[in-house]
Amino acid sequence: MYRIHQIKLGLDEEKRSIPYKIKKKLHLPGLAITDWKIVRESIDARHKENIKLVYTVDFACRETIRCAQAPDLTYVLPEPVRENARQPVVTGFGPCGMFCALILAEAGMRPIVLERGQAVEQRTRDVAAFRAHGRLDPESNFQFGEGGAGTFSDGKLTTGIKDKRIRKVLEEFAEAGGGEDILYKQHPHLGTDVLCQVVRNIRTKILSLGGEIRFGTRLDGLKTAVSSQSDTSSSRIEGAVLSDGSLLRTDDLILAMGHSARDTFRMLWEAGIPMEQKPFSIGVRIVHPQHMINRVQYGDPTLAERLGAAEYKLSWHCSSGRGVYTFCMCPGGEVVVTSSAPGEVVTNGMSNRRRDGRFANSALLVDVRVSDFGDDHPLAGIAFQQKYEHLAYEAGGGDYTAPETTWGMFASSKVAQCLPPFAVEAICEAMPHLGKKLKGFDDPRARMIGVETRSSSPVRLLRDAHLMAPVLGLYPGGEGAGYAGGIVSAAVDGIRIAEAILKREA
Repeated sequence: MYRIHQIKLGLDEEKRSIPYKIKKKLHLPGLAITDWKIVRESIDARHKENIKLVYTVDFACRETIRCAQAPDLTYVLPEPVRENARQPVVTGFGPCGMFCALILAEAGMRPIVLERGQAVEQRTRDVAAFRAHGRLDPESNFQFGEGGAGTFSDGKLTTGIKDKRIRKVLEEFAEAGGGEDILYKQHPHLGTDVLCQVVRNIRTKILSLGGEIRFGTRLDGLKTAVSSQSDTSSSRIEGAVLSDGSLLRTDDLILAMGHSARDTFRMLWEAGIPMEQKPFSIGVRIVHPQHMINRVQYGDPTLAERLGAAEYKLSWHCSSGRGVYTFCMCPGGEVVVTSSAPGEVVTNGMSNRRRDGRFANSALLVDVRVSDFGDDHPLAGIAFQQKYEHLAYEAGGGDYTAPETTWGMFASSKVAQCLPPFAVEAICEAMPHLGKKLKGFDDPRARMIGVETRSSSPVRLLRDAHLMAPVLGLYPGGEGAGYAGGIVSAAVDGIRIAEAILKREA
């Protein structure tokens, strides 16, 4: 197969004209194209009067021609090198833990997954009870449970990493009910409604391959022993202490617990697992009418019916040196309170597959430096987050209602009082500039809802070139451990950890 880029179609042109466009671009009108498939689709809306759909296409032909070869992205499962190894234990069933467990199961390792939250069916009921009545279950909520924090979000599958394993992730999501279009869309997403189905189907696949998943089971401790290797003494993992007090023995323990498992981070610190502070971001959710975003981005807002709800991505570098940027933009979605502990309010964006809601929302975030934490302790960033989440809880009335204001009233609002002063100053400086980049973004009526604190983990668990902590058989991974930022990159990290386990000699 060959690969060709920049095949452009007008909005009124059909995809079946793509072979003709390929011939025209190659100046080979007689080329006999025998097969073709779209591998990338994007929208070029720079010229509102002439919006184009832009494709990357793989194609086959009878002739040998001067054109780039299509890369082979087939995922090849490594062969395990250890025999009679004890079952690997995966802590957390978000994207990292899910894909780590899937690869291990495909390799015949029969992994055991520990998930402190509930299966998605029960988790959906727990989330509904929290939204309707403010009844928070600290173990099953927007953050904890099958699929991780991403299950109740927009389900974005975009990533800034370059890795051949991305194709494996997308193919598994597509097979599990995500739809073939996620394999080629420029900004693929699943939506909460589809994600709930997808994670359930991946769970079924892992179970069918001999894996085991224990919901309502939290990792509460580590059992280690001294291991002598190459004339040096080091620790090795022997087992996981579970929330019911039992010991689950294993030689391989994967820490994929997500960025909100604060009690687990404290347990690991007390167990002597090395970790360090990591920068993150803090801010608000900003809300605009979706038709306004459609009009600005497409020119004709009715084009959203054909092209999908319009998106945006904005940033500004402030005079203080801090960056202000939009993150996790949810077209046609809603802002939700995603608390995971009593007395704290934190927000996120959520949307369904169709993205057909009336409003667009995005996180509007400011860089937080480790020097802002005010403490050298590795977990000081968690305390920093908790401080502002508690302020938001109080400002919202103490019933898990998020405080809200408008951009016109922001500087003197309760929402601003739930943010560090440097974040308020940075947002106030950046907003007029962002409004110039996207007309209407700084409309005084734009709603601002606080606070957003969990765009990434404030902690990084240290690991070596073999993806292990300084404890043989202990593998920190994913977003919570500080090695990913989003569903796809976390899933890829889980695959990499599974590969490291399969390649590990006894």
